[in-house]
Parts: sequence; C-alpha cells; structure tokens
Amino acid sequence: MRFMIIVKATAVSEAGGPPDESLMAAMGTYHEELAKAGVLLDATGLQPSFKGWRIRYSGGKRTVLDGPFAETKELIAGYTLIQVRTREEAMEWARRFPAPFGEHADGEIEVRQLYELEDFEPSPEVERFRELNATRR
Repeated sequence: MRFMIIVKATAVSEAGGPPDESLMAAMGTYHEELAKAGVLLDATGLQPSFKGWRIRYSGGKRTVLDGPFAETKELIAGYTLIQVRTREEAMEWARRFPAPFGEHADGEIEVRQLYELEDFEPSPEVERFRELNATRR
C-alpha cells in the first residue's frame, strides 16, 4: 500500500524562503528513519506556485494559467511517498511527521492512499499501465 503525505502550503512556504536549519534537521532525521525502515519511496519540497502553472480543461480546450495562485490552502508545499503494509502503519508514520513549518508554526499535512492497479477491474487499459510499470523498473 502506497500513501502520500502531503504538506499543505502556507503564506510562508509560498513566499519562497528556505526552511530554517532546525526544520531541515527534523525532516532529515524523519526521512532517514523512513529509509532505514524500508518504506520511503520519494520525498521533496515544491517550489512556490509563482514558479508554476496550471492547465485548465473546459469545453474541449486547454488554457494555461500562470502562478501564483491565491488560495494557499489548496496548494501543496511538499510530499513524502511511502509504501507500507497497512493503513495503520501509514497513520503511525504520519503521526511522527515533523511539524512542516516548525513546532510553533501553524501547518497541516494530509495523507492519501494511492490507487494500485489491483484496485481496478481487469481490462486492456489496466494491462497497458501494468506493462508501462514493468518497463520502468
């Protein structure tokens, strides 16, 4: 089971300044623990939305919208991707996640389970994804 721990953005993360050393140390320790446990798949912070864009799909057309984006509560500042045996194990790792902007700053993480190909009914399209995954490895 794969889970994504999503760090929700704040006005501070959207300002683009680097995290302080104590936060980097806490995140480094946490991610080392995940790696030692063999559950870490990927983790990184994201650049602020003013460096990004969105593609809006409407009426069969695509429109590019340049950042920044106003609603920081809808933005992601970073993520950690883990693979564990159970939902409970994922929850335990999430509870240990360091406060994303420092112990005394407001912050929020969200945890979501990823779909696995086994979650879908067998079909030629699912098999295409399975083959793609096999060639990537």
